[in-house]
Amino acid sequence: MGTLRLAIVQQRASWDRGENLERGLAAAREAAAAGAEVIAFAELAFERFLPQVRASDETLARAETIPGPTTEAFSKLARETGTVFVLNLFERDGPRTFDSSPVIDADGRILGTQRMLHITEYEGFHEQGFYAPGDLGAPVFETAKGRIGVAICYDRHYPEVLRALALAGAELVVVPQAGAVGEWPEGLYEAEMRVAAFQNGVFCALANRVGEEEHLTFAGESFVCDPAGRILARAGEGTEETLFADLDLDEIERSHAKRLFLRDRRPELYADWLGA
Repeated sequence: MGTLRLAIVQQRASWDRGENLERGLAAAREAAAAGAEVIAFAELAFERFLPQVRASDETLARAETIPGPTTEAFSKLARETGTVFVLNLFERDGPRTFDSSPVIDADGRILGTQRMLHITEYEGFHEQGFYAPGDLGAPVFETAKGRIGVAICYDRHYPEVLRALALAGAELVVVPQAGAVGEWPEGLYEAEMRVAAFQNGVFCALANRVGEEEHLTFAGESFVCDPAGRILARAGEGTEETLFADLDLDEIERSHAKRLFLRDRRPELYADWLGA
């Protein structure tokens, strides 16, 4: 299976989407020059975090289509560099809007989009006014660099999502996130992803927002863990940087999940237990 060089771009966002996009493209170009084969961005990477306040006509108007300006710019860069991109943006599809992650292959094609499945609502995260629940399932994208699944922010709290991606053959699960300083007890996000990676035999890459905004300060501290649940790389708190991690994909077949946990599942029991 070989190795894969992953990069996570951890950068602040202003209200100027064009400027955010240009900085994201510049960081991606530098990461590709440093050998990155897959480059991932945080949740709403090229926007202020809009759900800090309740939705309005003005903020809903910022949604864009897929394909659209952001994906077109990254498709062009993918063709130039031979790099795979996992983005996240505020998508409009007709009258509905979504929290969406398009995946762009190394030849510039949009392979598909994941839409956040579970939509939360609480102070600082007024997401139900912005996003319709995702309707595209839990796809795994067969890219030129490996099989990639996406679990967008809140979806990471649902073990069914990570398990579905693993059963569909994901090697790497990217988690675009908007995690604020002090939002959860110290280390909990990291522990959650490490356990999910271990239980499912996948690499997990959490790409978090960073920077002080109107009502929230986002923590950064993006990280990557391997199928044994070990941290491979971690970005700083509050820093703008590109985090690199070299993934040995052969570790997937050697993982406890692949050799034991997934092999010994008894799915005929679970539907009755879970009522689904």
